[in-house]
Amino acid sequence: MKLKLPAKVKYILDILRQNGYEAYVVGGCVRDSVLAKEPNDWDITTSALPEQVKACFRRTVDTGIQHGTVTVLVGDSSFEVTTYRIDGEYSDGRHPDSVTFTGRLADDLQRRDFTINAMAYNEEDGLVDLYGGMKDLQERVIRCVGDPNERFDEDALRIMRAVRFAAQLDFRIDKATYDAIASHADELHKVSAERIRVELVKLLISDHPERFMDLYELGMTRVILPEFDVCMHTPQNSIYHIWNVGEHIVHAMCEVPADTVLRVTMLLHDIGKPNVRWTDSLGRDHFKGHARVSAEMADGILRRLKFDNDTRKKCVNLIRWHDLRPKPEPADVRRTMYTVGPDNFEDFLAVQWADNMAKSSYIRDKALRQLSRIYDVYRQIIEDGDCLSIRDLAINGRDLTEIGIRGKEVGNILEACLMCVLRNPAMNDHELLMMYARQRVEQILRA
Repeated sequence: MKLKLPAKVKYILDILRQNGYEAYVVGGCVRDSVLAKEPNDWDITTSALPEQVKACFRRTVDTGIQHGTVTVLVGDSSFEVTTYRIDGEYSDGRHPDSVTFTGRLADDLQRRDFTINAMAYNEEDGLVDLYGGMKDLQERVIRCVGDPNERFDEDALRIMRAVRFAAQLDFRIDKATYDAIASHADELHKVSAERIRVELVKLLISDHPERFMDLYELGMTRVILPEFDVCMHTPQNSIYHIWNVGEHIVHAMCEVPADTVLRVTMLLHDIGKPNVRWTDSLGRDHFKGHARVSAEMADGILRRLKFDNDTRKKCVNLIRWHDLRPKPEPADVRRTMYTVGPDNFEDFLAVQWADNMAKSSYIRDKALRQLSRIYDVYRQIIEDGDCLSIRDLAINGRDLTEIGIRGKEVGNILEACLMCVLRNPAMNDHELLMMYARQRVEQILRA
């Protein structure tokens, strides 16, 4: 098998070999190349020690030299070059206590997580596949290299990586590997929130977000998202639903594009339902106020998982308003755009579409037609350039202070002007709004 290597990668391999060292591309870049996918990164493994790698290249960075990794800079690109190594014990469940450099490629490949990630390649030797990675690619299997319990003892995050790769590649998980994952689920408490978040997002934005259920069935959500487990035990006895809360969440995730904000929003949009559920005398479940409670819980969860502030705020905002039901009328759509945020409105509609798609067929088609009409009204509002925020008003705070309005009343009157303009865009005229502002002041003085 011949793989196409980028010129800069080939240059690094050639330089190392010219200096008497072995060198191969290794891991995910080999896997992706075999699958005819474009690798995101090209990792290189070599028999050269870190100092020897540095001696071969003019520009290097000591990114992980204690573990044998040197970053080689070629033009505006960077590539990690790591010495063959044998890892010692993993007492912290993440990092080896010690690293021993070795001259054998086989030793280096043996420490890797899954067979499909334990293949190496260079143009002289071709594909080096000592652990059946090619066979597992062909059979679409995720299998650990060697004893899966040993691999997971080394790094508990690998149990999430197994599910993530299964979701990204649409592979099944080997039974021995699957069983070992289940027995190691509780060890995820050793793993940092940042690393868990990275794997979770990669799974969610894969082509198969429904594989999130593997995390639940294998006991991982019990550690990383226990709130979801509660949802899986919360029924929705209602004509609007056919699944419990957790199942509805997973089905809804599958109905939005592979975008981090949208998938995370759907994962958490109903996470507060168990906290507000009540059942009436006819056995029907109700979840009044669940959007607000879900937004509050989502904020805490996303902080716990160390999401960036921008993603957290966007998700919490969409969750808070996901149950808002505007009418397909310009004034109501404009008010909703203001409430949700004009830049978030299309995501808001995507969330509502997915939420409805994951419900029962009862009035679902009617709700989807309503959303389509709302979208058409929204597009017309954008095309018309209607005012949707205070900064787009034809008057500003300075105009109001010039007629004697002071303090918090400036903001209150500007807000009132905006509400007026949202009802009737033709009111966004300087003279009309100043007249409106004076009338508001007179009303306040008379009160």
